[in-house]
Amino acid sequence: MTLLSGVRHRKRRFADSHPRRLSISVLRCLRLRLRFVILLLFPLLYLLPLSCGTSFETFSLLIEFLPILAFSLGIVLLCFFFPSLRLLPRQISLPLLCSIGGSAFRFRGDRRTGCGVQLYSNGDVYEGELRRGRCHGGGVYYYYKSGKYEGDWVDAKYDGYGVETWTKGSRYKGQYRKGLRNGFGVYRFYTGDVYAGEWLNGQSHGCGVHTCEDGSRYTGEFRWGIKHGLGHYRFRNGDTYSGEYFADQMHGFGVYRFANGQCYEGSWHEGRRQGLGMYTFTNGDTRSGHWSNGGLETSSSRNPFPGSAFAVNHSRVLNAVQEARTAAGKAYHVPKVDDRVNKAVVAATKAANRARVAASMAVQAEKGIYKDVRDIPIRIV
Repeated sequence: MTLLSGVRHRKRRFADSHPRRLSISVLRCLRLRLRFVILLLFPLLYLLPLSCGTSFETFSLLIEFLPILAFSLGIVLLCFFFPSLRLLPRQISLPLLCSIGGSAFRFRGDRRTGCGVQLYSNGDVYEGELRRGRCHGGGVYYYYKSGKYEGDWVDAKYDGYGVETWTKGSRYKGQYRKGLRNGFGVYRFYTGDVYAGEWLNGQSHGCGVHTCEDGSRYTGEFRWGIKHGLGHYRFRNGDTYSGEYFADQMHGFGVYRFANGQCYEGSWHEGRRQGLGMYTFTNGDTRSGHWSNGGLETSSSRNPFPGSAFAVNHSRVLNAVQEARTAAGKAYHVPKVDDRVNKAVVAATKAANRARVAASMAVQAEKGIYKDVRDIPIRIV
């Protein structure tokens, strides 16, 4: 049996087993045809006065009737040739539904409740619990050539805990709300990077840890997917930065310690040393003053003379250094969310297991009713 003949056979079998749905479809079709008939016969009502009028009045009414009839025909043609201008509702074709049977599955009008399998027109497949024809409870959703989601559903959206896997290798375990990553979770990128922390509306937002494949690691605050606020970054070469971030760059006050022992404490602007700060060498020597584009522009002096090149007071530099050290200390004490992330991952794993059980029950129930897999009428959405 070919695939096309198998689909037609399933459609005929499903149609024969649901005469009530066929009667509803016939009534809708008749109602649609009746509306077109009324629309075409409406101009004929204009001819009723012809039976009691004079010949002149009859001729006048006939002349006025022709434009009305032409207008009605024009509306009907517009409805057929321009679907976007339809004035009447379209005929709704009933989808193919699968009946699991027993108390685990029951029909409620055109909507289903219980365990079921749904096949979508784009190739996606859902296996699991349903409520009123929508994914609700535990279930597994397979995206066509893209990935899958295993976990909790509420009204056809991810909600609760779950595990999402993509074909390229990326994987997320954690909390969801209204279809988006929300709460705590771990995202493993196919590149090898890992983010563990807080999420809001599908993006990393709050406190978290981002570990890169090259060994670098950022611990701190995020805002809408980028580093923003206080944080500590350890570079792959051993350098570290602790302080303020703005729009994914070192910006504000912070302390940068090089792997060779040298250190810069002071102000930053868009990833470069900018403003007042002090650079300390490994031998203890220091260079302080006003920095611009990463380099020292004007040195500082403890007793500057007016108009001299040492125009920056060293006390102001020390104030900036103290601000940088304070920001670095706060960056080290950003609230840790490891425990809450671990709990979310455990809950997501349990939800995924429940979803797999519900999906297995749905598939086994269908196999128990339909011995031949080609005869299983799966819902097409």
